Amino acid sequence: MNAEKIKVRITESGQTIDVVVLNKRSSHIEVVIGEGIHNVKCELTPTRSGQAYVGNIRGREIVYERSREQVQADIDKANAVGREFRRR
Repeated sequence: MNAEKIKVRITESGQTIDVVVLNKRSSHIEVVIGEGIHNVKCELTPTRSGQAYVGNIRGREIVYERSREQVQADIDKANAVGREFRRR
């Protein structure tokens, strides 16, 4: 099973990192940064304008720069692909 990964930007340094998605909904996205015993969970919530998702990890802000509509479209697309391959 392949875990979904997304790129987030650390606002302090401008660096982008890949994080693993645990749960993805248009209302929030739960991600894990790191591997093994050094991992940290974070919940990204949409900004007031709905143009990005923001969260904090140990005092550092991370941003996923996609709108709520784009995330919902990604979710719908993933669900549609999953439905196509079901056996009856």
